[in-house]
Amino acid sequence: MRILIRLMAAATLLVGLAPAQAALRVFTCEPEWAALAQELGGPLVEATSATTAQQDPHAVQARPSLIARVRNADLVVCTGADLEAGWLPLLLRQSGNPRVQPGQPGYFAAADQVRKLEIPASVDRSQGDVHAAGNPHVQTDPRNIATIAAALAARLQQLDSGNAATYRQRSGTFQQKWQQATARWTAQATPLRGLPVVSQHKAFAYLYDWLGLNEVAVLEPKPGVDPSAAHLQNVLGTLKATPARMVLYSAYQDSRPAEWLGKNASLPVVKVPFTVGGTDNAKDLFGLFDDTVARLLAAAAASK
Repeated sequence: MRILIRLMAAATLLVGLAPAQAALRVFTCEPEWAALAQELGGPLVEATSATTAQQDPHAVQARPSLIARVRNADLVVCTGADLEAGWLPLLLRQSGNPRVQPGQPGYFAAADQVRKLEIPASVDRSQGDVHAAGNPHVQTDPRNIATIAAALAARLQQLDSGNAATYRQRSGTFQQKWQQATARWTAQATPLRGLPVVSQHKAFAYLYDWLGLNEVAVLEPKPGVDPSAAHLQNVLGTLKATPARMVLYSAYQDSRPAEWLGKNASLPVVKVPFTVGGTDNAKDLFGLFDDTVARLLAAAAASK
């Protein structure tokens, strides 16, 4: 009996020493939302991303491992606006998890929280990868991040009401730091206002809206369609009449079209991290915008 009592006491002690499980398992489609969920939830959440900064978020294979993660998730956070239309519906359907289906509290679409740009009047397949709901790449404007963070914090409080006070406190701290950082980035980027630029993909509408950059050409003839040699020559000809100051491409993209134009038009080429992990310095959300602004300013200085 004494041995049994000792074993029970030891088991109780081990349970007491075991680390507590995260209150919420958060499955995100892109790294920026995993980073944001972690900022807002800290140890109360376990956030993972289906993609990395080196992957095109439009095209992801719905692997069994991802289905299993959605099946066990308490909350799914994705961009929405049809960005993941080619793979997320399959994950949700195959997961069999009723808590995270669209319309349920466990499903959160970041783009639904902000004003969308470049909403087409009509959509058909001949236009390429055009999104009917508008440009989905809302994460390139820090003002959008602030709005989405407020909505996501409220959702975390709804799903985990027992820890609502902690989420509110973390949200307040994040918003204060984020507003200060956004003001700093905006001031630093003042020299960029009005500069003409070339984009490899229609990925930077919100970045340009925030910083006042002027997109004068796009390397893809249609969204999601790789540029041919003839199209690149046409863009080069366009720049003779409408000069640009730099060429931008996202970290996950093949840089060769941008580099070709940069070489032939004598323009600096900017690799934009685009999301957390896109460059060595974009280790978190703050680093993402620190590095983005720094790279743009360096290119602007080099093109004078």
